[in-house]
Amino acid sequence: MAYLGQFVTIWLKFAFMFTPFFVLTMFLSMTKDYDAGERRRLALRVTGAVVILCIGFFFFGQVVFKLFGITLDAFRIGAGALLFLSSVELVQSRTEKMPTNGGDDEDFAVVPLAMPIVIGPAIIGALFILGAELDTTTERTVGILSLVAASLTLGGILLVGAYIEKVVGKKNLRILSKMTGLILSALAAQMIFTGIRSFLS
Repeated sequence: MAYLGQFVTIWLKFAFMFTPFFVLTMFLSMTKDYDAGERRRLALRVTGAVVILCIGFFFFGQVVFKLFGITLDAFRIGAGALLFLSSVELVQSRTEKMPTNGGDDEDFAVVPLAMPIVIGPAIIGALFILGAELDTTTERTVGILSLVAASLTLGGILLVGAYIEKVVGKKNLRILSKMTGLILSALAAQMIFTGIRSFLS
């Protein structure tokens, strides 16, 4: 039961950190000339790229800490600060600064959609921290499954993105993106406070 709770917590945390409504807004904007089949194929490629990137950064965290001699608490504070800046940009509608079309489909799926739109610096930092926090094989397995579930949740939203936009409307999608930014700011504050508390204790 404890592992189930851990799975749900990590899944929901990263599902929000991926800023799905912002990503959906960008995805729809960048694929406005695509038909339904092309959007579906691109959504699947983005999902696959996000899964691979998440697992890669998850395992790379401990290497970075050992290589540069960075403590986990210091990284919590730094990653939390980056996440807070990302939440501020999200609330301030950073969609206006992003590209609205892409080139080759496969490159388009990985760069810029999967990275850095979904997996930006703040998410990379959070993945490093998660990988360093989970010690046992079972915990790391739960962590990986949670990240895959969060990625699939994002992929599912992209797959039905056109329907969501039709039901919710573009304006309300932007509002949902801003609301996600508020949740991100709270997650960032928690990450920073945890790092400070652990550092001082």
